[in-house]
Amino acid sequence: MTTDARRTAGDGLVVDTASGPVRGVDDGNVKVWKGIRFAAPPAGELRWRPPEPPQRWTEPMDASRVGPVCPQPTDPRIPIDLGAPQGDDCLSLNVWAASGIEPGADKPVLVWVHGGAYVLGSSAQPLYHGRALARDGDAVIVTVNYRLGALGFLDLSAFDDTFATNLGLRDVLAALQWVRENIAGFGGDPDRVTVFGESAGAGIITTLLASPAAAGLFGAAIAQSSPATSIYDRERSRRVAALFADRLGLQPGETDRLATAPTSALLAASKHVFDNIPVRTPGTLAFAPIIDEDVVPAHPVQLARDGRTHPVPLIIGTNKHEAALFRWMKSPLMPITPKAIRAMFAEIAAEQPDLRLPDEQQIRAAYRGRGKTIGMGVARDIGFRMPSVWFAEGHREVAPVYLYRFDFATPMLRMLRLGAAHATELPYVWGNLVAGPKDPTFKLGGLKAGKAVSARMRRRWLNFAVDGTPAGSSGDPVWRPYRAGDRATLIIDAQDRVVDDLDADLRSAWGDQVLSFR
Repeated sequence: MTTDARRTAGDGLVVDTASGPVRGVDDGNVKVWKGIRFAAPPAGELRWRPPEPPQRWTEPMDASRVGPVCPQPTDPRIPIDLGAPQGDDCLSLNVWAASGIEPGADKPVLVWVHGGAYVLGSSAQPLYHGRALARDGDAVIVTVNYRLGALGFLDLSAFDDTFATNLGLRDVLAALQWVRENIAGFGGDPDRVTVFGESAGAGIITTLLASPAAAGLFGAAIAQSSPATSIYDRERSRRVAALFADRLGLQPGETDRLATAPTSALLAASKHVFDNIPVRTPGTLAFAPIIDEDVVPAHPVQLARDGRTHPVPLIIGTNKHEAALFRWMKSPLMPITPKAIRAMFAEIAAEQPDLRLPDEQQIRAAYRGRGKTIGMGVARDIGFRMPSVWFAEGHREVAPVYLYRFDFATPMLRMLRLGAAHATELPYVWGNLVAGPKDPTFKLGGLKAGKAVSARMRRRWLNFAVDGTPAGSSGDPVWRPYRAGDRATLIIDAQDRVVDDLDADLRSAWGDQVLSFR
């Protein structure tokens, strides 16, 4: 389609939202509306407050470009393309729909919550471009921004009880409310919304599954590599806030400075605390959802085990070699070394003396044959696999759960000793397999197999959005719900297969108690 033709098509793509009309663009296959505000810019007096509705506009807003990325520190070890410059006016979302979908078409909706350890990432990342998922017209795709780092997850209530908690979570809730009120105009069904996300985004999803504030905002969920147990109580969150205030040079009674402090100073303090916390206390994050007895009433995994999560179908799973990415980046976010692992267990034992920690011999037996890489297995399972299994064990009592493990890796990733590392499933879910001519992922081959893996994953994810059942195509193995009798698990690889009780040894070693920091 020529530029002039695209512009002409775009001129008719006006959708009226609750805040004002937006004009998207159509490439002949997929329509897209980008950078739609769902909340006012969280700046000045709104910086540490819950999201508020944006100021209404009357003329059609140009929705052909993504909005600003939420402020975040950059890290040369993580050279991701955020897709846009940073800025305060960042609470926006993007919508994709096949060209033939009209308002009122009642298509299922998939709402993406990006990952990034609660400190980085955006809805505008090219990896999350929704064209491939939306192209066949099976669902409307939405990607959302939320506040990050200290700006989204710092608990300042000890300094002043007027400061709101869990701002990043509240942003996602506001985006989901926007979807409920507006998505019909884009062809989506507000009563068939599936939230999906990875890493921190998946952690937000497992947290919202246990949040009363999320009731009725989604009818299904997909959690990819959720750090479901990385949720902390007020005591820990206030210690983090004290470190942040100290780094910022904030004195008692100076909380008014937080509204006017330069964003750059806040990001510098945020990065210092983020880097420092997992070194001081291996296995913990500086910024994460907290139990505020408001948005988050208690530990989500415990609420799942108590049968108190929202009764919606859930896909949940992890990657086979989660920890390999953190080893490759030399990141302290996961405790991989024996010293870090011992420190983590010692801290948990000190916090919770009545908690029965797993027996060292059982742990070694579960990881027999791993040699020097035992730490990689322990880090993977305490950080991602066991929290996902623990959550699945509880949530299956209130709704169908489908457990998976992603094992596929290209020859290049295997050569680099990354394998199916953390986040490597993302291009397959989105159908965005090749990032450009210099993309090394498929340099040694694997693209044909990768395209087949991607097609199967997208079909299952989209079918799940339709009716809560992740059916594949004809000939694909039937992915059964995760039940006590067989604990069926889908292994996603060059050839998918369903295995009964894949994690039996791990469950035996780690036990039924939920191991986490408070």
